[in-house]
Amino acid sequence: MSSKIPVSVLIPAKNEQANLPACLASLSRADEIFVVDSQSTDNSIEIAKSHGVNVVQFNFNGRWPKKKNWSLDNLPFRNEWVLIVDCDERIPPELWEEIDQAIQNKEYTGYYLNRRVFFLGKWIRYGGKYPDWNLRLFQHKKGRYENLHTEDIPNTGDNEVHEHVILQGKVGYLKNDMLHEDFRDLYHWLERHNRYSNWEASVYFNILTGKDDSGTIGANLFGDAVQRKRFLKKVWVHLPFKPILRFVLFYIIQRGFLDGKAGYIYARLLSQYEYQIGVKLYELRNCGGHLNTATTPKEGAEGELLTIDS
Repeated sequence: MSSKIPVSVLIPAKNEQANLPACLASLSRADEIFVVDSQSTDNSIEIAKSHGVNVVQFNFNGRWPKKKNWSLDNLPFRNEWVLIVDCDERIPPELWEEIDQAIQNKEYTGYYLNRRVFFLGKWIRYGGKYPDWNLRLFQHKKGRYENLHTEDIPNTGDNEVHEHVILQGKVGYLKNDMLHEDFRDLYHWLERHNRYSNWEASVYFNILTGKDDSGTIGANLFGDAVQRKRFLKKVWVHLPFKPILRFVLFYIIQRGFLDGKAGYIYARLLSQYEYQIGVKLYELRNCGGHLNTATTPKEGAEGELLTIDS
């Protein structure tokens, strides 16, 4: 048996019985594993306990911090290094070998991992989905997720969505990929992105209203890969026809068509996702974030109550 690697793994979870077995099986090299659960109603907890890992319950109070930052603040990690892994992700053996070497390098306090995303059984290699760098391995005392001030947005969940880690020290990049493959069906993909679009609409709204972005990774065209994406998002929010542009960008310009039928479906779904963000942004800007609100109700000729669009 391969020796354990002195890394503590953090897995945020809720109702992930379809994904947890493969995820946990891929983490056998880790010295310590925490599954931080949010009151799952399926067999997630039983699966986690059957693998001998630590299970912790997180109860979100509607305020910052959310699950990952709370875990970084409160879990009794026995290792200096922490690895953040979602339930639908796997860490292949070759990546574990690289991690084992990387954490011995005193020059770095964290590393970006590249995700290989699978959709409908196919690696989505084009459309801008690869490379997909995420800062997931770092010294836990030196990194925390940024606060984009979206914790009070309803129906986004209790876990950080696309927030990134702010890390003290130098960051490196690992060569081997982690795998991202959700074993649930498209219903769950759509449900998840319905929640994500609430979060994205709020982020768009904060950018358009000039909300202070201190305490975040920042937007920098000449920064790292994540900062460049944040800079481009600040430009993107001002563009018209974003759902169409999202499809054209993914499927044509970034050659998503090379991924076949899966690439086409993914492109259509991303276009739909962008439309959801847009209408929810409209709701935030014009209806106070609530459908069918009225600023000045008045009585109609026959006594019915009419609502006036804000």
